[in-house]
Amino acid sequence: MSATFGGRSGRQGKLSQWLRGRRPKETADPGGREALLLAAAAAGLPLAPAAHPGAGYGCSCDRVGCPTPARHPVSFAWQTQSTTDRAQIERWARNQPQANFITATGMVHDVLDVPLEAGREALQRLLDAGVEVGPVAESDDGRMMFFTLTRGTPEDEDEWWPCELDCHPETMDEHPGLRWHCRGSYVLVPPARLPGDGERGLRWLRGLEHPLPDPLTLLETLTDACARHTGDPAATAWPLGH
Repeated sequence: MSATFGGRSGRQGKLSQWLRGRRPKETADPGGREALLLAAAAAGLPLAPAAHPGAGYGCSCDRVGCPTPARHPVSFAWQTQSTTDRAQIERWARNQPQANFITATGMVHDVLDVPLEAGREALQRLLDAGVEVGPVAESDDGRMMFFTLTRGTPEDEDEWWPCELDCHPETMDEHPGLRWHCRGSYVLVPPARLPGDGERGLRWLRGLEHPLPDPLTLLETLTDACARHTGDPAATAWPLGH
């Protein structure tokens, strides 16, 4: 699967290839939103439309007191709706110009989601140690997301970490450390806008030209950093999904 996210043998990444060959009409995309979404899909991330910020700290959905404003899919069928089809994503992006997008995890990729300060510390440690770190996104709500290969469904199901936890941000109080988004979960994909004052959002810190690593090559460093920053020496990774 790693070849999907850039070559491991000196080949140029999917993102660079796509940007070099994109059609003229896409160069006019304000802020590069559509270009980034199409590049994510070309790299293998299955996408689906999500809500966007409403007035103030609200959400574009019609749910009163939405607990995850601008962070959730617009359809309950997001798992089957998620796609890498270029034409479909173009239609969504152009017909819903304010929409955020989510990417379904556990199909091609997983995401290790950590507090921002712990993520920054861990990222520096990993890079200093020469560990191959893949795409990384940073959000203005205080989280950093490390995109990795999915662990998939092992032949020995005992190796799978079953979990009924929700992947929504309200789980932060129960699990403030590392959250592992895997099968049945999702995360926002950059570029995304978040509710609040000013231009709050989610952006790529390291882009999709970086190949996806095995999550286990990052896990110990991320867990250690989270334990220090949350004050919990027993902090562990909580897989999110079903």
